[in-house]
Amino acid sequence: METVANKVVFLNTQEFKEKVFNYDINKEWKYEGELPAIIDFYADWCGPCKMVAPVLEELAKDYAGKVLIYKVNTEQEQELASAFGIRSIPTILFVPKEGKPQASMGALPKNSFVDAIKDIFNVQ
Repeated sequence: METVANKVVFLNTQEFKEKVFNYDINKEWKYEGELPAIIDFYADWCGPCKMVAPVLEELAKDYAGKVLIYKVNTEQEQELASAFGIRSIPTILFVPKEGKPQASMGALPKNSFVDAIKDIFNVQ
């Protein structure tokens, strides 16, 4: 059983395959997690990514036990970034428990994340 994180969790490719989606095995989308997740594809040099980071930290605390927050460093995990066709960063992936993930490009303000958590995940 997955631990309930109240902080942002950094994923490498192997952890991503275990916790989110194993694209080596599954051709069709199949989410591996217990809770909806937000995945931030970022790079350390990216200004907008740095603006999103504290927002994600707050959301991880606000939604502990309801939503998982993951970060993937596109510089270190280039295979993973290319598997998802990440061309611009930050790219935020909203992964509901059921259904396909939805991507959003660019830095979002906190209220946009809160709205997406309500609308996409049906979590208050």
